[in-house]
Amino acid sequence: MLRLWMGYLKLVELFVSSLVHLLYGFYIFSSAVAGDLSESLNEILYQKPKKIVDVVNRVNEKRIISADEGNSVASTNGDDLPPIVLVHGIFGFGKGKLGALSYFAGAEKKDERVLVPDLGSLTSVHDRARELFYYLKGGQVDYGEEHSKACGHSQFGRIYEQGHYPEWDEDHPIHFVGHSAGAQVVRVMQQMLADKAFKGYENTSEHWVLSLTALSGALNGTTRTYLDGMRDLNANPRTIWDSFRPEDGVSLKNVCLLQICRIGVLIYDWFDIPWLKNYYNFGFDHFNMSWKKAGISGLVDCLLGNAGPFASGDWILPDLTIQGTMKLNSQLRTFPDTYYFSYATKRTRKVRGITVPSGILGIHPLLFVRVLQMSQWTYPPNAPLPYKGYRDEDWHDNDGAMNTISMTHPRLPIEHPSHFVENDSDCQPLEPGIWYYKYVEGDHIQFIINRERAGVQFDLIYDSIFERCRKHVFRKKLPTVPNEVHH
Repeated sequence: MLRLWMGYLKLVELFVSSLVHLLYGFYIFSSAVAGDLSESLNEILYQKPKKIVDVVNRVNEKRIISADEGNSVASTNGDDLPPIVLVHGIFGFGKGKLGALSYFAGAEKKDERVLVPDLGSLTSVHDRARELFYYLKGGQVDYGEEHSKACGHSQFGRIYEQGHYPEWDEDHPIHFVGHSAGAQVVRVMQQMLADKAFKGYENTSEHWVLSLTALSGALNGTTRTYLDGMRDLNANPRTIWDSFRPEDGVSLKNVCLLQICRIGVLIYDWFDIPWLKNYYNFGFDHFNMSWKKAGISGLVDCLLGNAGPFASGDWILPDLTIQGTMKLNSQLRTFPDTYYFSYATKRTRKVRGITVPSGILGIHPLLFVRVLQMSQWTYPPNAPLPYKGYRDEDWHDNDGAMNTISMTHPRLPIEHPSHFVENDSDCQPLEPGIWYYKYVEGDHIQFIINRERAGVQFDLIYDSIFERCRKHVFRKKLPTVPNEVHH
């Protein structure tokens, strides 16, 4: 009887969680469509006045240039600045998707030279790292022959006729800011640069990355993956909620939130409706799952788990488990000439030794249940611990998606050099090769999508990130004139 009640409660929780996620996704999508429709209507209604304003603006621009030709261009031109590239996380999107909606809530407007790439929202860290390189450098995305064969997808993907920063090299390095899984994407790409893993680019090196800032970064995995439905590695299946394939390390529980997500994504990609994909794309085009290429039998194979990204494990969730991240991290270095920073968010506090959510109103409805569940997390007794010295209580503080311990700096399987920062002024001058980290009160989506939610904290976070990139991080020493010393 107790087992029946537990199963019933899990079904209720799954229904509520699925409904909340579906409604939030519909809200974001409908907001983007409504914004585009409103903008189009305004252009139709006010087309003539707008043309007059454009003519006046062009005349004024000519007057300014002619009045101070040369100086005006130099003062406003940001082309000489190294770009700051904002890399989105899971279910994220870049510039050009979801209409005028900004994943980073408009933070990209705070600097003259900011790029916001649109990468696969559910594709693996490996595939996204490859996409990020070609987005910047230009050319056709090459996922790698060996990787593509192993995962059952095309070797080549989207073509970028013109890279967004084609001059990118060791003398023209880039600042990266990664939210959530975006931070791990940059780390993998930097390792690929160091390993010269991009065919036709034999001169790449880790020096192409000037700095990496992780905002709620997925640096060591998250226990939420198991709550959402990833099967705990080597756990023995006991009920319908568990997997029947305990040996593969990439499968899902039979009834879970991620199963619903998997089915929805497969159907969405199979229908392959162009105008929908122009608004939002999960990034699995290189798996050729559309009805035009796969047909009915292809869809059935994918739904049964015999083909597609969810069968091969070449998608983002396996990379975000603790074990999956440890596997990735075992191949990633913290490089001595790159600057690293991280902001670890949390929405929990201790009450008489018990970790609980820190308030109700401050946590997004999408995340509140997960904050509570993650704060009470216990590793399954029938599964071996993910690493030596693992303790449940270390993983209780969280932001609803990531555990706070995971966001500070890479620590599994080997801890990388780090330095806790209470005040930014305490760590000046900055040293490369060290992960500077600080704690921030906020949930996992506090600093994205909705600018108003974060309030003044939004400006404090992004202003500090952009100021650091522009004023405190340099690859080469500043030139020194006689009788002058730079501190």
